[in-house]
Amino acid sequence: MGSADGPTADETDGGSRKTRDTEVSERRFRFLVAGYAVSSYGTFLNMVALNLFVYETTGRALAMGLFMAVRLASGFVAGLVVGGLLARFSAKSIMLWANVGQGAVMLVLILAPDSLVTGALMAVSVVIGACGTLFMVALRSSIPEMVGEDRRAWANSLSITGRSMAMVAGFASAGVVVSLVGYTAAFLLDMATFVICAVTVALLPIAGGKGAGSEAGAFGAGKGEKEAKSGPRWRPVAFLALAAAPGLGLMVALRGVDAFGSSSHNAALPIYSTSLDASNPAVFVSAFWCVWALGNIGAQQVIQRYTQRTGKTVGALGFGYGTVVMSAAFIAAFAGFPLAVTAVIALIAGAADGLTEVAYTSHLQTLPATLRGHAFGLSATFENLGFGVGMILVAAALDRFSPLAVVGWSHGAAIVVAVVFLLRVAALRRAEPAGPMGRAGGAGRAGLRKEEAVEGRPDRGDRDGAEVSRG
Repeated sequence: MGSADGPTADETDGGSRKTRDTEVSERRFRFLVAGYAVSSYGTFLNMVALNLFVYETTGRALAMGLFMAVRLASGFVAGLVVGGLLARFSAKSIMLWANVGQGAVMLVLILAPDSLVTGALMAVSVVIGACGTLFMVALRSSIPEMVGEDRRAWANSLSITGRSMAMVAGFASAGVVVSLVGYTAAFLLDMATFVICAVTVALLPIAGGKGAGSEAGAFGAGKGEKEAKSGPRWRPVAFLALAAAPGLGLMVALRGVDAFGSSSHNAALPIYSTSLDASNPAVFVSAFWCVWALGNIGAQQVIQRYTQRTGKTVGALGFGYGTVVMSAAFIAAFAGFPLAVTAVIALIAGAADGLTEVAYTSHLQTLPATLRGHAFGLSATFENLGFGVGMILVAAALDRFSPLAVVGWSHGAAIVVAVVFLLRVAALRRAEPAGPMGRAGGAGRAGLRKEEAVEGRPDRGDRDGAEVSRG
């Protein structure tokens, strides 16, 4: 009788407790993002400082390419194994040791004698590449456990904002730091950023990881709990279920093609900038990335307010449309427009990039914890592969073709795949059954219990959630 007239005291206390828990989790996540932003600054600082140091040490541009190749290859391998690591260890331990490893290898480089510098540089490239991927996948795959499913878009946007600001600061200050205080001081500063992030992670209670142990039963229907939790058995089923998610394979492939396109504008910007001002080519590059970052950060603010006001996420369609706009903007940036117009284009490219990042990450986070780490690991592998292959092909193409032509066909490929992806999403929506054997029923046939199938949430505008397919 009392509940018919309004909430009881227990319900009120429960709601207040839930609000307090949400506030605490969000406050902790903000501290984690602050530590992540600091380490991201170190990452972007060493991308410049280490490349300069490699070239100065070896005197060969080929050595810089080899250094980057080893770094990308390490990230590629880490993406293949991180899903298994998250099934066995907590996300906190992976993030902690990823930062400890990066800080330690920078110390090795600082203390290495001249005769061992080359070997130390190779060790740095391996550890930085692998640990950067491990940290990123552990963080992104664990966000739903840290802040809750309904706040994942906000959390993704906040972390991307921190990373974008760190990128601008790292790229902008790298040359100044190296020229004013030298390489050793720059490497010490870099090491300190990883130590700060490691301390932040160590002090915070971070959820996530060990996904196989908590939800393995979802893949062991009819086989018994003990058998479902055994490591060698769940892994193939998890990959099969991941492959069965409608449109997810194409989505990850689009991410890899997008990384391929990104390699083209990263390689072409210095060349294009030199053609604009041969005496000071760094000005255009720095200005372009600063304006890009402003667009990216601005998009994050809009997304955060949108999700807070409506409770909806941008979904997979936002990823597809954002990729088309972003790729078109990067192509237009090399078309020779006046600088004011190019600045607007860079702003649009940054905003679209921010939109795609949030949409893509949020979409993958709708997967069950058993699949999430594998999905993000597979994504990181495709991204490193796309960027690495792109850097090789683009470098060769830029010797014969203009930056506009190279960026045009690279990002043009991303636009084509994005259009195919959008058509695929539209077809899935049209074919979506309305009856009781619809989405959740199909997921059950793929081996997931109905309550563990990740369906789209109409109340969040997330109808295209990464559910497991009907098999």
